[in-house]
Amino acid sequence: MNHPLFEVLGVALILITLPGSVELALLTFAAIASRQRLAERSEQQDEWRYTDLISGEQQVRRLAVVIPAHNEAATITRAVHSLMQCDRPLSLAELSIVVVADNCSDGTAELALNAGARVIERNDNEQRGKGFALQFAFVQLVSENFDAVLVIDADSMVDANLLQEVVHLLNCGADGVQTRYLMLNPGESAGARLRNVALMAFNVLRPLGRHRLRLSCGIHGNGFALTRRTLEAVAYGAHSIVEDLEYHLRLVQSGRRIVFANRTTVRAEMPATGVAARTQRIRWEGGRGRMIVQNVPTVAREVIHGNFRMLEPLLELLLLPLGIHVLLLLCTAAVPFAAARIYAGFALMLVALHVSMGIIVGGGSFSDLNAIVAVPGYLAWKLTLIPATLRSAAANTEWIRTQR
Repeated sequence: MNHPLFEVLGVALILITLPGSVELALLTFAAIASRQRLAERSEQQDEWRYTDLISGEQQVRRLAVVIPAHNEAATITRAVHSLMQCDRPLSLAELSIVVVADNCSDGTAELALNAGARVIERNDNEQRGKGFALQFAFVQLVSENFDAVLVIDADSMVDANLLQEVVHLLNCGADGVQTRYLMLNPGESAGARLRNVALMAFNVLRPLGRHRLRLSCGIHGNGFALTRRTLEAVAYGAHSIVEDLEYHLRLVQSGRRIVFANRTTVRAEMPATGVAARTQRIRWEGGRGRMIVQNVPTVAREVIHGNFRMLEPLLELLLLPLGIHVLLLLCTAAVPFAAARIYAGFALMLVALHVSMGIIVGGGSFSDLNAIVAVPGYLAWKLTLIPATLRSAAANTEWIRTQR
């Protein structure tokens, strides 16, 4: 007979992880269905991916590519040149690459100017962060009547078809677009490859699943575009360390949807090992934790009151970082309570399917599957980050350039 204490613990762990498991199941199986549908259609016939999600048409004639940069002298020239080498859509009358040199103390502005970009310098010791830099640029560019903005991080390189794909979707009437966003340096270490596997699940499989379900695909901070009418309707004012999640919630609340550009990819450098990886992970997950605390009650109330388009964003908020989710499921499996163990077994298999499908739809290889052997060490590392992550969640974090 189960001890009542174990039953309570098992039920508590189930309730904590169940929303995340539902979200993983929903998006994983939707992505599988989407992949199957794509396989059954020719390249000429798969326009459904675009037109069944967006209404009306618009013409993007003037596009500004915004690169927010804080002390990015090491990579800014490469980023600007990567964008300049993109195939330019014939429909574009003007393309402007705009670098926002935000509170820089290095040569970012001068290097960007020499590379051929337009430079907007911003210095504000009080309002520091990527969100403030983007808001500053968007206000100015909207006032200059640009039809849309595309955000690319300063450490990124992009596919040659980036502009064509993004402009095509915007011209079909999309409120905004999110491209694939993966890692530029996945071969740097086993940890880096494992992190790229996680990005394939987070930045490819999940938005593909949302797209199949006719939901807004999300904004991931890099490789996203917004039209002027979207920015005028929902003013950009996201200033947390997870400004992308913060602003996307407001877009969904307003009834707008982000379309997934599955044919093009933005790749950025990310710290693979050491203190830099630890610092970035603590800041990101701490910021996400703060967003959960601040937004779950409000979003849950909206769902209860009948705003069902907020249901999936609520599940997304309640899905903890995958490593933490797995750790909690392992704890659930260890509880001597049959229901908890059965649930944990199915939920862990779902995670395995989610990651495997992420590798498949993300264009991964056998080397990426091999990276799974590093999972136990990664989970142990995640355990060491929990105290610092909780401290980070308690206070907003300013924009600090991650060492790479």
